[in-house]
Amino acid sequence: MFALQSARRRAVRTTTVGVLAFATCATLLTGSAGAIVNGTDSTERYPFMAVIPEAAPRLGVYDASCGASLIDRQWVLTAAHCVRGDDLVLDGTVRIGGDRRTSGGSVRTIDRIVVHPGYVNGDGKGFNKDDVALVRLDRPVPGKPVPLAQRPGGPGTPTRILGFGTTVDTGLRFADRLQELETRRGAGSECAPGYADRTRLCTISRVPAVMACFGDSGGPQLQHGRHGRWELIGVTSGPGAPGVACSAGPGLYTDATAYAGWIRDTMGHPPASR
Repeated sequence: MFALQSARRRAVRTTTVGVLAFATCATLLTGSAGAIVNGTDSTERYPFMAVIPEAAPRLGVYDASCGASLIDRQWVLTAAHCVRGDDLVLDGTVRIGGDRRTSGGSVRTIDRIVVHPGYVNGDGKGFNKDDVALVRLDRPVPGKPVPLAQRPGGPGTPTRILGFGTTVDTGLRFADRLQELETRRGAGSECAPGYADRTRLCTISRVPAVMACFGDSGGPQLQHGRHGRWELIGVTSGPGAPGVACSAGPGLYTDATAYAGWIRDTMGHPPASR
């Protein structure tokens, strides 16, 4: 929902009046609080952070991307809406481990994409269902994968989100430098009714007027696990309420831990262990 298609369609509709509105989020331009709207430059290295370059030429978008997380040396986890859409064009590569959107890190060719069979796109009218996909790289990368948590912490648990998405609510201004934001696991009642459930996490910014946005989709939501190491709990999916600007929040994240079995079966072995 924070991806290219919806963002593009909305952008095309509003350019006639000189405004790019992001009150609703959709499918391909990606992400969550984009380069997170009003986020801050990354403060540490995230060797598991990945970028999937993409475009939507029919919608006038030529330089966009979605986020992803390296969970195995040859697999990244992302949002289904980042890799499936009528107007979406992938350039066929994934960039892993850098703190810049278009340079650095390791670049690999996409070997295979597996979208969760239950995926349903909300098309800007609601939330995505089973919004998760796996991308197999043509060969392993040297970066260290992020381990999948056994389960997300309860409401109030401190978390962190990452992204290269748009940094403003009113335009497509993608971040070159990786952005981060301190967040927390929200209660289901802090998102719109029906949005958060056993497979979707309500996410709340710990500072005002900041949240993921277009271009952040597919990126990670992290929590501290044993020994203070980051572990993956969520995948940026879209806004946590209808009709709000990205920065107004809340955010909605696919609960990656709920799909551990599907991930294991798809890869043919368990994801990175803690």
